[in-house]
Amino acid sequence: MSSSRDLESVWAFREEVLYPQLFGVESRGIFVLDQGDFAALGRADCDPRWLHLGILEYAPTAARPTWLYVTSGGSTPWEQEPGEYKADEYSWLGVEFMLETVEPSDWAIALLKRLMAYHVLTMHGQFGDRPGIGYGSRIPIRAPLDRDRSVLDGVIAVRPQCVSATQHLPSGKFDLVELVGVSSEELDFGKANGTEALVERLQVAGISNVTDVHRGSVCRAMPS
Repeated sequence: MSSSRDLESVWAFREEVLYPQLFGVESRGIFVLDQGDFAALGRADCDPRWLHLGILEYAPTAARPTWLYVTSGGSTPWEQEPGEYKADEYSWLGVEFMLETVEPSDWAIALLKRLMAYHVLTMHGQFGDRPGIGYGSRIPIRAPLDRDRSVLDGVIAVRPQCVSATQHLPSGKFDLVELVGVSSEELDFGKANGTEALVERLQVAGISNVTDVHRGSVCRAMPS
């Protein structure tokens, strides 16, 4: 019989207890990462354990009007034994990414798979000393987020508003990092003034952490 503190039980606690408490009832099964997600980043030979990481989708609830997508696996204690678990330390990478949308969005699943693959590779030194994704990060995607006509072609990483940022598992803690879609012009503004200043500018324009791929940019492109 497995211990209540082993890896499988930690995973089950996150998906069957913690996430339902935070986000409600999942709408579809988990969308796991595959070799293609890593190959697209130039790293076809990945650790087989990373192919268990995935994305879960949650429909709106009475308390949250948005669709929510969240990763599962970045906080799984892959490289720790139960005797090494510490409540005040981070569990494995210590992060899960989330993204809120105004409608069901398969593009959100694809985006989170890509960014999770990138973060895992980065944290394992596959891109030199490049930092992983954390609060304040600005990430250009260089293609419409919805893979269609959206002007949003990048994301910023911020603290979530709908739930507490830091959560706890039997194996330790992890941070929920929310990704918010932005335009190239908004990314340029964030690069020049800081991510916090960009968040404030979005808030002044009535834009919260929810990504609406149909919105326009709040920053005008500079004339060429």
